[in-house]
Amino acid sequence: MGSHGMQLNFQQFNEAAGQVPLLMLHGLFGDQSNWRSQAWLLSKDHWVITTDLRNHGHSFHDPKMDYFTMASDVQKLLQYLQVLKVDLLGHSMGGKVAMQLAFNQPQLIRSLIVCDIAPVNYSPHHDDILSAMSSINLNQLTSRNQACAIMASKEPDARIRRFLLKSLYRSTNSTFAWRFNLTAIQSSYSKIIEAPVGSAYTGPCLVLKGAKSDYIKTIHKAVFDTLLPAAKLQPMTGCSHWLHAEKPELFCQLIRNFLKSL
Repeated sequence: MGSHGMQLNFQQFNEAAGQVPLLMLHGLFGDQSNWRSQAWLLSKDHWVITTDLRNHGHSFHDPKMDYFTMASDVQKLLQYLQVLKVDLLGHSMGGKVAMQLAFNQPQLIRSLIVCDIAPVNYSPHHDDILSAMSSINLNQLTSRNQACAIMASKEPDARIRRFLLKSLYRSTNSTFAWRFNLTAIQSSYSKIIEAPVGSAYTGPCLVLKGAKSDYIKTIHKAVFDTLLPAAKLQPMTGCSHWLHAEKPELFCQLIRNFLKSL
């Protein structure tokens, strides 16, 4: 792992495989550990890099959080690793960061893999989660179970609560803290739901969609055609927004097939 001041925290798998690495970007409230099993599966025949985006995981905290800035963080990481070309994959918010970098710096991107997100503005849909987390007094919290109970009234989905609570840890003075920067995420939330903007990325692009998820809608076809003209849409049957966690083997197989075709 490496973290250098304003450098994103990252981890590499099988860098001996060389050539073009696959860089995987997590979604909102996540971190690079979300990719652990998928990175391990894909690293059997690929050099894989995972990273924590700013204000997430073990990367630095900073009040600024928009797609242009997050994409340039990723670009700096590639420069630090001396990577000239990358296959870039992102889920949800990470997918928007990936698209933004592809729009800004297409020469760095050999291919793009976008997981269950469209290059569009979304209406706010994390209000309940944000208010659930804000309602927890971390100084008085005694256990994760207590946090889970407090959040249950605002976030009924136990799976989402478990996912969020993975980022709750006991800090050095033994009070609880969030790994992600909740303050920055709340104040930048209007930017996080915005679309990445720029001119079209014309390189190879795979779009994976959870068949049961409504993040990618039929009406988004026109914007994909404009911004990612080479995009191939691949639905994953029986999957919701967390398609990589629900069917990791299928997810990795689709990515492997796509990378082989390049």
